[in-house]
Amino acid sequence: MINVTKTYLPDKKKYKKYIDEIYASGWITNNGPMVKKLEQRLAKYLGVKNIVLVANGTVALEIAYRTLDLKDYVITTPFSFVATTSSLVTNGLKPIFADIDTHTLNIDPKNIKESITKNTSAIVPVHVFGNGCEVEKVDQIAKENNLKLIYDASHAFNVKYKDQSILNYGDISTLSFHATKLFHTIEGGALIINDDNLAQKARYLINFGIESPESIPSLGTNAKMNEFEAAMGLCVLDEIENIINKREIIYNAYKKELSDIVQFQQQNEDSTLNYSYFPIILKDEEQTLKIQKALNDENIFPRRYFYPSLDTLIYIEPKQFMPISRDISSRILCLPLFSKLTINEQKRILIIIRENL
Repeated sequence: MINVTKTYLPDKKKYKKYIDEIYASGWITNNGPMVKKLEQRLAKYLGVKNIVLVANGTVALEIAYRTLDLKDYVITTPFSFVATTSSLVTNGLKPIFADIDTHTLNIDPKNIKESITKNTSAIVPVHVFGNGCEVEKVDQIAKENNLKLIYDASHAFNVKYKDQSILNYGDISTLSFHATKLFHTIEGGALIINDDNLAQKARYLINFGIESPESIPSLGTNAKMNEFEAAMGLCVLDEIENIINKREIIYNAYKKELSDIVQFQQQNEDSTLNYSYFPIILKDEEQTLKIQKALNDENIFPRRYFYPSLDTLIYIEPKQFMPISRDISSRILCLPLFSKLTINEQKRILIIIRENL
């Protein structure tokens, strides 16, 4: 079976060395040495100032909203993983969608402008499939309207914009380190925050709001990463360049072989690629389902990612209609892409797609 992705597992002996350190110290959670080491190494590798590790990417978004004291309406994209929207709703915020650009698949800045009202408190764009948003335009809109800006950068690990980390844009950027991601800690996530005071506030919030044993200045939750997850992250980080290089080869082979028959996501020219995903956009939903079935019949499982468009979720109020997002979500497939996908496996996938188109 070839799934859309496959978790990268490092050498067991290397992971065991970290586990032995955990057993020796007896420290398994509550900001232990593995978490501290991973934060330091990630900050250096990614080129960011403050990184706060948390239990998963969804809680990273929730902590970002609380850190910035968001309220009322938040403008976001309808074309993303459901957590981008559901995390707003579960925190008492109302998502207001701004439709996407047909080509980049990212939120369209002009639609953001048209969606702002007196009740808007923030913008939450997504770097879809790691493709950098038009960050300068979005940042300017946020500043002109005194809005907070949180980038859901779950797919944008190690992406650079004009030679610096794209994670440095906005008030906060969040990452997901789920097992399916390019870089993972089994489960996990992170907040990237330039402002030291906000970073400190986030650290209180992920630990029940506790500042010290005698001081609890904030309403917090338990969102901490544990030592075993951090150990996995340290192992994967050791091998990340090799992982990215292998994925780049697979990505480029797909692009070369399919460029004449499918549509690709238009990449931001000022933004680098991290080869996290390989989405193809087909003519219509009928063709998309045909290709999906043909691959499934051969035990190959691409994903309709993202489907459905989030403006169709039953719990969204007020009801909204995003035609571009609905159109793209009906005819997009993410093809299998992971470092251990073999040349022969990829050839099978390409043959099936070409035969059915």
